[in-house]
Amino acid sequence: MLDLVDTHAHLDDASFDGDGDTMFGRSREAGVRRWVVPAIDRGNWERIEHLAASREGVSVAYGLHPLFLANHRDEHLDELPAWLEHHGAVAVGEIGLDFYVDGLDPERQRDLFHRQLAIAREHDLPVIVHARRAFEEVIHTLRRMGGLRGVVHSFSGSEEQARQLFDLGFHIGIGGPVTYERAHRIHRVVAAMPLDRLLLETDAPDQPGSGHQGERNEPAYLRDVLRTVANLRGESEADVAARTTANATALFRL
Repeated sequence: MLDLVDTHAHLDDASFDGDGDTMFGRSREAGVRRWVVPAIDRGNWERIEHLAASREGVSVAYGLHPLFLANHRDEHLDELPAWLEHHGAVAVGEIGLDFYVDGLDPERQRDLFHRQLAIAREHDLPVIVHARRAFEEVIHTLRRMGGLRGVVHSFSGSEEQARQLFDLGFHIGIGGPVTYERAHRIHRVVAAMPLDRLLLETDAPDQPGSGHQGERNEPAYLRDVLRTVANLRGESEADVAARTTANATALFRL
């Protein structure tokens, strides 16, 4: 039986409030029995902590997501170290840079990103990084700071960018977008990359895969991601599952 980890799922999202039991049941039936739930802002830290306490197999990360820049305050950053120490964090996240969405102050994003990276390094925790139209700067920042490990989730960059991340000791997260027939760039990356740097994720409830467009994404659909990755690499689903689960277990110390 498969033992998969969904390494990036926002399972505290309100869209799961009405059917959490059945959603988790479908996930387990699909072989997805552990989940990493990253925060988006200070307002959901308690919510994800409660989720982890009430659902076996849920692990959490605390951080300030760049898309929710308007919600973040300096005092939230001041609170982060204590939350990491006393509330069961397996990572700092979701953090990063987003230069795709208009109206998000780049300098404020950089300040929060750099300071959270420093906090992660101080606490010897991996980081869960969001990077959109910002891969080169993210890679440069990780290289310049040094002493970091983690994952760039929902990776959509080039083979060269993936190699640079691997050289820094980072993983890349692969989710629903890989299941689309026209996703040629990420297909090439997945086929060529070392499997020991690959993590599987859904980003639920967002980024549904092929065949589920317009639907709420959920962890059970990680099987579609696994199937696609295995096919692209010419390897068995069982082998890809075992090795990516080992990667997640080691990175997040699950």
